Amino acid sequence: MYTYIIECIDGSLYTGVATDVIKRMREHLGIEKGGAKYTKTRPPVAIRAVWESENRSSASKLEFYVKKLTRAEKLQLIATFNLSLIPQIDSALYTLKSEYIGQISLNS
Repeated sequence: MYTYIIECIDGSLYTGVATDVIKRMREHLGIEKGGAKYTKTRPPVAIRAVWESENRSSASKLEFYVKKLTRAEKLQLIATFNLSLIPQIDSALYTLKSEYIGQISLNS
């Protein structure tokens, strides 16, 4: 299970969870059915961070606490990938998946 942070076309940051990051991005882009209401009008342009966890519970816990961060704190998290910035999270339970990080083609 994955927790991700994406940057949207308007510069906003969106956090979510997924079992398949690529499929979820395709949903957010409208290529496949699904996707969040938020990203319908603000399509993602880049994946900024992805962490893998053992189960949905851990992924959702990380999502919950990331969503509570200020924009500045989220940007710091994206810059450092340091989950110790979130004291409620045991960073040992999460693995950064850098292979997903980067620009998203809007023409996928």
